[in-house]
Order: sequence, then C-alpha cells, then structure tokens
Amino acid sequence: MRIALLPVTTAFLVVMSTPASAQQDFSNVQISATHVAGGVYMVTGRGGNIGLHVGEDGAFVIDDQYAPLTERILVAIREVTDEPVKFVLNTHWHGDHTGGNENMGQAGALIVAHENVRKRMNPAEFKDLVGRSAQAPAGALPVVTFTSLLTFYWNDDEIHAFHVDPAHTDGDAIIHFAGANVFHMGDVFFNGRYPFIDVGSGGHADGVIAAANRILAHANSQSKIIPGHGDLATPDDLQSYRDMLVGVRSNVERLVRQGMSEDAVVAANPTAAFDGSFTGNSERFVRAMYQAVVGN
Repeated sequence: MRIALLPVTTAFLVVMSTPASAQQDFSNVQISATHVAGGVYMVTGRGGNIGLHVGEDGAFVIDDQYAPLTERILVAIREVTDEPVKFVLNTHWHGDHTGGNENMGQAGALIVAHENVRKRMNPAEFKDLVGRSAQAPAGALPVVTFTSLLTFYWNDDEIHAFHVDPAHTDGDAIIHFAGANVFHMGDVFFNGRYPFIDVGSGGHADGVIAAANRILAHANSQSKIIPGHGDLATPDDLQSYRDMLVGVRSNVERLVRQGMSEDAVVAANPTAAFDGSFTGNSERFVRAMYQAVVGN
C-alpha cells in the first residue's frame, strides 16, 4: 500500500527563519544536480550535499539544506524528474541539512530520521538531549523515526538507512542505495576536509573512524560515496580520510601519554603531516580528538 502524499509545489512553500539561515545571503547560491549512478544524483548548493533518488515511485531526498533554498532545490529536482518528492531523510539534525524540512513537509513530503534527530530538534519535548539544539517548528520535525535500521523498497531499489555509533553527532544515519551501489554518509564524511565532530551533540571521533571502516568493508571499487561536504567521492577518497583520522588519533594519543594538556596538544600540530591534503578547522578537529583520547 502506498502512502498518498501531496505533490511538491512551490505554492505551498513556507520559509522557515532559523538563526543559521537568517544570517546568510543566499541570493547568489546556484543549485545543481549531478548524476552519480542508476537513479541517484547529488544536489549541491550551500550546506550539506543532498542525495536524490528518482524513479516512478517518486523522488526520495536525503537532506534539504536551508529553507530559503527550497524553491531552487525543487527546480533542480524537477530538471531530473517530474515525480513529486515523497520522502526526505535527514542524516542528522544540523540546520544545513534540515533547514528545508518545514517547506518540504508543508509540500507533502514525509520527513524521516533517526530518533535522536527528532530529540535534538525538539528539546521542549525531549529534555534529556538538549545539547546545543533549539526548538524547531513542529512542521520541520521528523514524523517517522528509527533506531538502528530502516529499509525503503523504492524506485526498484533497496534504500537502507542505518544508524552508526556516535560520530559526527549521536543521531547520524548513513544511507546505502543498494542497487545503485551508492552511499550517502552525511557529515560522518567530509571529503578532503577535517571533520567537524559535534561533541556537544554526542559526537565522538572514534565513531567517525568506526563508520569509515564500516563503509570501506562494504564498498567495492565501483562504489560512489556522497559526503556531507566536499566533492563526490570514491572508496579511495574515504580510505585517505580514514587513514588521516587514524594517523591524527595516534599522534594525539602519543602527546597525551607525554602528559600534554589539550592546549599543548593543539600547539604541537598533530595534523601537520596531513595539512597538505586536508583543509578546514584543524584546531577544532584536534580538540575533539583529544577529548576522545582522554575519554571525555
């Protein structure tokens, strides 16, 4: 039995005003869709990379960036398919991945995520996981949640969404389009960049390493990987990322054994060997790695 949902049209869109989006100028953001494999596309703009799976059942979307971009995102989707968006699956709760939820939900899409995503977005109801989250509009909240694994039999494919141990946050989901041989890793994977590990949202550096190992064990040479941020990736790119994570962890652990404080470890620049290949906030990354090593 299929769920009857309203077609996605821009007439129903609302613009959700969030602190993250309100401070940004989106006027020059260009949204584009790139074919990955099978019915899977990667949609880029500003914020986390969007996954898109198309077919006769309807469009299946992973993450939705910021609310002011929703109309342009839908235009890019309509250039690929005439079918409406039926599902939006959030990889985690951060606003650059969930900012368009209310718009998409108002237009008829069903919002799906790990249960901790709803908790992080809705601290008024779940006070045990407040962290740094703020109350999201009711229409932006996931209406279907899962704990460990959820499978969609959709567009002649099997779409597996599975929760991983705390990594980028405590509500991360990785999605595997089995037929297309494509993974969407959300912000568990920053391709060519040092990761942001949101310790305040239950993230843990060791979980990022474990997730990378898990995908590498299941991927093959033909697999494609959509990262949360950065260019479309291959397993070789993920392997380089994993090796960097392990190398920095080893360096931090060695410095901690020498009795160094967190500030001293940062000053020792344990990412130096990787700075030529990875960009981004290395200090923030090292501090998160330090906390993982010392057990905070």
